[in-house]
Amino acid sequence: MSGADGGGSAGKGKGKGKGNGAAGAGKGARSRAGSGTSAVAAPVPDAGVPPLTGGRAGTYALLLVAGVLVAVAGTLVQAAWFPGGLLLALGGVAALFYGGGRATGTPAGVLVPGAAWLVTVFLLLSDVRPEGDFLFGAGLGSYVFLLGGILVAVICATAAQIRVAGVRHGRVGG
Repeated sequence: MSGADGGGSAGKGKGKGKGNGAAGAGKGARSRAGSGTSAVAAPVPDAGVPPLTGGRAGTYALLLVAGVLVAVAGTLVQAAWFPGGLLLALGGVAALFYGGGRATGTPAGVLVPGAAWLVTVFLLLSDVRPEGDFLFGAGLGSYVFLLGGILVAVICATAAQIRVAGVRHGRVGG
C-alpha cells in the first residue's frame, strides 16, 4: 500500500509535516482514519437544565396549583365581561406561563402550569350539570380563550427552550 506519492504508512514523512499520517495531524494537516485522533468533539453534558431539587419541586407544585386557579378564574371572567374579561383572562394565562418559565429557567416551568391549565379547562368544558348549566358557552369568546391559551403556552414554551439552548441574539451565521 505504500507508493512514491506519500500514501503509505504513518512513518513516512515524519518531521517534515507533509505526510498525511499521524505525524502531521497536530499541525493543521488532516489525520488518517485510525490514527488515534478524532475530528468529532466529545459530548457536552446538558448544562442548560438545572437538577431537580426540593425547592424546584416546590416551585413546580405551586405552578401546578396556580395553573388550576388561573384556569378557573379565566373561565369565569372571560364569560362575565366579554371583551375586557377575555383579554384579562388571556393576560393572566400569559403572565403565569411566562413567569413560570422565567422563575424556573426551564421549559418545564411553562409546561407544568400549561398542562394544569389545559386539563382544568377541558374538565370545566365537559362539566355539564343536570339542570343544563355549563361554564363555557358556544360563543366566540370561549373559543378564543381555549385556543389563545394553548397558543400562549406554546409560544412561552418555545421561548423558554430557546433561552435554555443559549441561542445568541443577532445575525444568523455571523
